[in-house]
Amino acid sequence: MNRALNLVLNIIWLVFGGFWLALGYALAGIVCCVLIVTIPFGIASFRIAGYALWPFGRVVVDERPGGDFWSGLGNIIWLVVAGLWIAIGHVLTSIPMFLSIIGIPLGIANLRMIPVSLLPLGKRIVSSGQARSLPRYVPAAPVGYR
Repeated sequence: MNRALNLVLNIIWLVFGGFWLALGYALAGIVCCVLIVTIPFGIASFRIAGYALWPFGRVVVDERPGGDFWSGLGNIIWLVVAGLWIAIGHVLTSIPMFLSIIGIPLGIANLRMIPVSLLPLGKRIVSSGQARSLPRYVPAAPVGYR
């Protein structure tokens, strides 16, 4: 039942905004990788692009609760360079999702992705089942049906 529901939600998500969000993350990742120094940001952006494309049934967890200095510094740089723009993209793509009853859960899930779009470093994307087995399961941005 969970898998079937996640599949249906992911397909609806893909059609109504997931593709464009993933494309935005992928473009940010390409730019970051071209600039060489920002390759860690590019890798994080590609990881989140896959999540933005097919989010239901997966969650974002903190790799190290509390983080470290370099992740914090990197997140500040990311916030200024790309995070704010991608967060605006999440808000803009959530608006049409809220226009229908079926789209309301998708709009909520879209808005729940904003924290990871603002501060992606130090986060890991895992399946919902895998996340429950982690020793310190701390959802950073829960999306979808669990």
